[in-house]
Amino acid sequence: MDNSTLANATTDLCVDSEQTPYPSVIWVALAVLMLATFFGNLLVIVSIAYFRQLHTPTNFLVLSLAVSDMLLGVSVLPFVTFLSMTPCSIHQKFLCRVKSLFDSLLCFASILNLYCICIDRYYAICRPLSYHSKINSRVIAGMISMTWSAAVVLALVVAFGGKKNKARCAITQNMRLSFLAALCAFYVPAVVMSTLYTKILLVVRRQVRSIQVANSSESVSKAERKATLTLAKVICAFLLLWAPFSICSTYPFSLPLPVFETFKFFGWFNSALNPFIYAYSHSWYRSAFRLFLTGKIFTETCANTRLN
Repeated sequence: MDNSTLANATTDLCVDSEQTPYPSVIWVALAVLMLATFFGNLLVIVSIAYFRQLHTPTNFLVLSLAVSDMLLGVSVLPFVTFLSMTPCSIHQKFLCRVKSLFDSLLCFASILNLYCICIDRYYAICRPLSYHSKINSRVIAGMISMTWSAAVVLALVVAFGGKKNKARCAITQNMRLSFLAALCAFYVPAVVMSTLYTKILLVVRRQVRSIQVANSSESVSKAERKATLTLAKVICAFLLLWAPFSICSTYPFSLPLPVFETFKFFGWFNSALNPFIYAYSHSWYRSAFRLFLTGKIFTETCANTRLN
């Protein structure tokens, strides 16, 4: 193919794609979102890996959630920015498939990790006597493996089961495929998590009302309740931020492209928000983050430090 033919093909691609780059303010917003998602979740990952007090079944699930959120920040968001800046690239179709694959994989993994965390909290609060026998290291490893395996399968279906839309590198599927993906990754987890957390919060409320003389087992119960309430906020954020995109992608009505993309940004923002929820709601994470941000872990051994 000579230069003139290549130029004509590129021009045709630009005309057919009907794409315009994002305004500069959107690129700035994407950059801020990318950095917040990466560094916030990296802080969660290193805190859980470093401090032995955070080596609990629940926190290993939180670690898996943070990994999926962090990877979304370093892979999907840079892809989105690059594709917007180069809408006329001859490799646009291939790059769109790759972006869609990673986007779907990491979003599904993030959502399914939340689902597993909810199950863990249900056993910890509603069935405390059987919690340690039901939820152990082997079970947690199995839950994490199943989460990522299911995310890979769903991502492959979404990325390669649809066709490239002419509008800003969107991948569209038929209604059955879109509904199936949303059913597995949003609707079913949302219904199950809402039901379980409603029951969990009722149990927590009943426990608070019937607190007896403080002892070691009561101290553990308080820690479990605090972790549960923190993760309940994470679930609420997930439901609020992912609902608009999930609903609009599975029902046969059309929205202006900027509105649809804004709903997707809400979903991506959920990955950046989770670390701030941990830091705001749980003193253990605040203490761990403080030790890292002040550099104290580099001057002394803090792995066994008691986090307040």
